[in-house]
Amino acid sequence: MLRQTPASPLLSLPGAVPAEAPDEGVAAHYGDLFREQRALADGSGFVDLSHRGVVTVTGAERLSWLHLLLTQHVSDLSPGHATEALILSAHGHIEHAVSLVDDGETTWMHTEPGTQEALIAYLESMKFFYRAEVADRTDEFAVVYLPAGSIAEVPEHTVVRETPHGRDLFLPRAGLEAFAAAHGPAIGVLALEALRVEAHRPRLGLETDHRTIPHEVGWIGSAVHLQKGCYRGQETVARVHNLGKPPRRLVFLHLDGSEVHLPPHGTPVRLAADGEEGRQLGFLTTSARHHELGPIALALVKRNVPVDAPLMAGGTAAAQEVVVEP
Repeated sequence: MLRQTPASPLLSLPGAVPAEAPDEGVAAHYGDLFREQRALADGSGFVDLSHRGVVTVTGAERLSWLHLLLTQHVSDLSPGHATEALILSAHGHIEHAVSLVDDGETTWMHTEPGTQEALIAYLESMKFFYRAEVADRTDEFAVVYLPAGSIAEVPEHTVVRETPHGRDLFLPRAGLEAFAAAHGPAIGVLALEALRVEAHRPRLGLETDHRTIPHEVGWIGSAVHLQKGCYRGQETVARVHNLGKPPRRLVFLHLDGSEVHLPPHGTPVRLAADGEEGRQLGFLTTSARHHELGPIALALVKRNVPVDAPLMAGGTAAAQEVVVEP
């Protein structure tokens, strides 16, 4: 069972509506989804991600040790340089996804809500004689997201993970409410999810299932370094990259805007020409209402689905755009 982080104190802010799985514990929105999306797109506000797991690794050999376990090249990771990485099974299936940064003394990671204990258990099992110490810091630190272009002043001594999409702050939990008061407006996770879908960025547990390999969702390059040394699952990564194609591919969908309800995660995807009784060719992974594009989604479909074929997600018509090449 996943360990749930205590509910965020920011759920007491005016208009806060609690998010559903997998984002329980923070706000889905604060009363105006599209206004919140526009604020994020303009570089304003912040998103409370305090439900995410926070893990740190310290010790003189932390980076050389993590380099052996992760899909990313981190042995020479310079302080302040943000990256992302995966942990794969022996067969190359994705088990963990981490967003990380090193501050020169400590490697900081944040993970999907409730997955930090399983991540730590795996890391501990692989320590052997390396000088590295792993700790669950979720109860001490909260992740807060600032959008790209934000001019919000970051509190002194805060660890920052800066990416082209924005900045992740590892804030002491005790300072979360004070930060919110000084750097509003608070923005819910649904707005951030809509922008994530628009940017075609996958998320563990939504765009992945138990047999997903990195090639299927576009994590080659951003989270998987193809020229680094050995790690668990590397044989599958190299074989598919050099000799074949992944069995499935991520697609972006424009959904029929006349539908009242968005199709949920797991909704079967079929060829529109075959109707709702046709053969299932994949499943919808994330759907969202976007302030400019309307209803949109990501889906994982079989590689041989024609790229120009109209699709259906359940009973909702969907036009696809290529994310991962077939």
